[in-house]
Amino acid sequence: MKAIALISGGLDSILAARIIKDQGINIIPVNFNTPFYQENQNKHKSRNLSNFVMACLGEKLKLMDINEEYLSLILNPEHGFGAHMNPCIDCKILMLIKARKLMPGLGAQFIVTGEVLGQRPMSQHRRALLAIEQKSDLKGLLLRPLSAGNLIPTIPENKGWVDRKGLMSISGRSRKAQINLAKELGIKDYPNASGGCLLTDRQFSIRLKDLMSHQELNLRNIKLLKSGRHFRIDRDTKLIVGRSEKENKYLEEAAQNDDYLFMPEERIAGPTCLGVGKFSASQIAISAAIACRYFDPCPEGARVVYRRIPGKDSSYLYSIPAKDTELEGLRV
Repeated sequence: MKAIALISGGLDSILAARIIKDQGINIIPVNFNTPFYQENQNKHKSRNLSNFVMACLGEKLKLMDINEEYLSLILNPEHGFGAHMNPCIDCKILMLIKARKLMPGLGAQFIVTGEVLGQRPMSQHRRALLAIEQKSDLKGLLLRPLSAGNLIPTIPENKGWVDRKGLMSISGRSRKAQINLAKELGIKDYPNASGGCLLTDRQFSIRLKDLMSHQELNLRNIKLLKSGRHFRIDRDTKLIVGRSEKENKYLEEAAQNDDYLFMPEERIAGPTCLGVGKFSASQIAISAAIACRYFDPCPEGARVVYRRIPGKDSSYLYSIPAKDTELEGLRV
């Protein structure tokens, strides 16, 4: 027997897959990548997700991209959003539909997820779990090993493909049972429970709403949301200010034709800033003032170096740092 196991990168999905694997089922781990995933900084220490899955399950992780489908979903999720911009129910349905379509080619008989009854208020209450199963056309073929004892038996249980007595009856938001099970199974270096979906983050959701309200939702702009301080200069213009050397380098490398780069002259320390959109002399002046605010203290002002990509020649503008009160009106 074979089963597809959806691997999110968190502990629950790994535990669910491991429980079924230890019952003699061949597990095919699959991870669906969305534009809003960001790897937890504490995750797996120096190991990436594929290595983590191999260490825990002894199987190669199958990575699948659903970025474009996710952009369509985020514009109008049938089941709405959670506390911020997280369409958790529709997200799960999309992934399960994709997984169901993989079943014949992979020779899988059912699908395994790490969902826990009552753990998440929007997507893991009993009615939501039932709706997800029905909407993904997986009635009876979606097994949730961590909460199976609290749910209606599935086809794999009824047919004896898996032993229901070997499944768990976890419910609620406590992580104690999962942590204890991880110890029993020798699973270490797993991520904390904060998750890697940026749609659950309040500040990121504000930035995303700004993108959507200006009809700028695309994969490149979403990626840029993950770095820097963001300022909306006007309807067609944004400035992103790097917060670290790593972000400064990323913003410089991310610049595309007709973007602008702003930075301090060599004798002054300060961030690289990426300007995206339409820039007149006025927008350039405002961007320079914002950039200057984050240079090493220069209350009297400083020269800001800027250039339009792909040009190599730079221009200079003497600028006074923008006041914090001015920044607040532009900050996203």
